[in-house]
Amino acid sequence: MPYSHAPLPTTYDSSAPHGPADIRLVVTDMDGTLLDDDKRVPAGLWEVLERLRERGVLFSPASGRQYATLAREFARAAEGMVFIAENGTYVVRDGVELSSDPLDPAVVTDVVGAVRRLAADGVDVGAVVCGKRSAYVERTDEPFLAEVRKYYVEHRTVEDVTAVDDDILKVALYDFGPAERTTAPALARFGATHQVVVSGEHWVDIMNRTAHKGAAVRRLQRELGITPAQTMVFGDYLNDLEMLDTAEWSFAMANAHPEVIRRARHLAPANTENGVLRTITGMLGLPTAER
Repeated sequence: MPYSHAPLPTTYDSSAPHGPADIRLVVTDMDGTLLDDDKRVPAGLWEVLERLRERGVLFSPASGRQYATLAREFARAAEGMVFIAENGTYVVRDGVELSSDPLDPAVVTDVVGAVRRLAADGVDVGAVVCGKRSAYVERTDEPFLAEVRKYYVEHRTVEDVTAVDDDILKVALYDFGPAERTTAPALARFGATHQVVVSGEHWVDIMNRTAHKGAAVRRLQRELGITPAQTMVFGDYLNDLEMLDTAEWSFAMANAHPEVIRRARHLAPANTENGVLRTITGMLGLPTAER
């Protein structure tokens, strides 16, 4: 989401090389990063993915979205792609789970109870309990379900989200108000033992402390023998912070949260300016991506 701060450059900074670089892994967040503000993939994506595959560069979407949603988005190029789903709590390649970090059911019950109390006190918030097979919700109103559908292709409405038979990866909360000022502070007590991450203007995620996008990327790097110097990552929001630390070529989008801009080593054009593809093509010497 855009923030008010000092003017920022609209192209990636001059310290990034303009020509073929030894990049073996490209990891990008989705919303506010790769996708434009209408949630569309950028022009030229599929051609760039083909060129990366030819060069042996692994492209990996890393998102708070569920695996099923990511797999659908990239269906035409999914073979061999590693999907870092649910903010790193579920990693899948070619339909095979590489890793997962599910929550203790007692924690899920505790978090859902806190959300129900917030709702009873008048906060316009709802919980999405995110399992490996599906996401689960109790709210049935269309405005809430419309938001859920954007990120969770596989979702079910149930009477009690704490009673589902699934491995629960995280609990995501959608707050129709500003989550960073309302829902997140109300759930701060869970931060003593778990991660409470503001992953968007209206979203807060509760996960195990060991689970985040950065942990998933580091695991991939170890397994594939890829170094931080051979890794590019792109992000825009607070759930991307740990991921930025895994790469020497870490890019914040020009529209990123100020903390993300401070944490990243480099700056990419905004998501509305095709910043991810323009940066990839510039650094790897590929044909220029369309805006």
